[in-house]
Amino acid sequence: MQNNSALDIACASFYIGQQYYFKNLRFSLPQQQWTCLLGRSGIGKSSLLKILAGLIPDNQHQLQVKHTSFSPLNQHISYMAQTDCLMPWLTVINNVLLGVKLRGEKKPYHTKQAMDLLTQIGLAEKASYYPHQLSGGMRQRVALARTLMEDKPFVLMDEPFSALDAITRMTMQALAFKLLQHKTVFLVTHDPFEALRLGQQILIMQGNPVKLITVPTPSIPPLRDMNDSVLIEYQQKIIHQLMEEQYAVS
Repeated sequence: MQNNSALDIACASFYIGQQYYFKNLRFSLPQQQWTCLLGRSGIGKSSLLKILAGLIPDNQHQLQVKHTSFSPLNQHISYMAQTDCLMPWLTVINNVLLGVKLRGEKKPYHTKQAMDLLTQIGLAEKASYYPHQLSGGMRQRVALARTLMEDKPFVLMDEPFSALDAITRMTMQALAFKLLQHKTVFLVTHDPFEALRLGQQILIMQGNPVKLITVPTPSIPPLRDMNDSVLIEYQQKIIHQLMEEQYAVS
């Protein structure tokens, strides 16, 4: 893996026909840090992640990356969606191994690696279970293990914890932060508190035309204490900014 896993985007645009949803966005993802992206529904947060992951057709987007050896970019990215996307006919361990199996790369050491990951997420004893036998939180842990199995320098996460209950969501945040601490992570979220708990950098997608605004983050490092009064103060500021944006477009 290359040592410098920072990513500088010189231009990101998304359009269908002559209609632009966003145009010429510029931003950086600092190396081995979490960048969290907030913004109103429908503004294009998920589309931006999908462009980086190579999941939007070439005739609908433009992407320019500055000074990177990660080319093509999508081959250096793991993508974790809002839903767990587990294959119901595969066991837990085979879901974790899905990527290497699809690429025809599966070797005995991959199975050991998958079992090691399941141990780290506390599900080694569920390796032979099927997705329907797991709780929602367990399924998301399996999805996280599958993401880690890809071992890519960049990890894109599209609201992966939003469907979980509050306690499970906080547990998953802590687990993901621990296991992804050597990755460059780009997380889309609707939750300012989640962004403040996890993010070294927080961006807000807003405006017309759409732009990305960097907002201040607390000086204390992530994983930040949920009971810290500083987080409440920063959360109120972010909510106020998001509300102003919502009123402006309603």
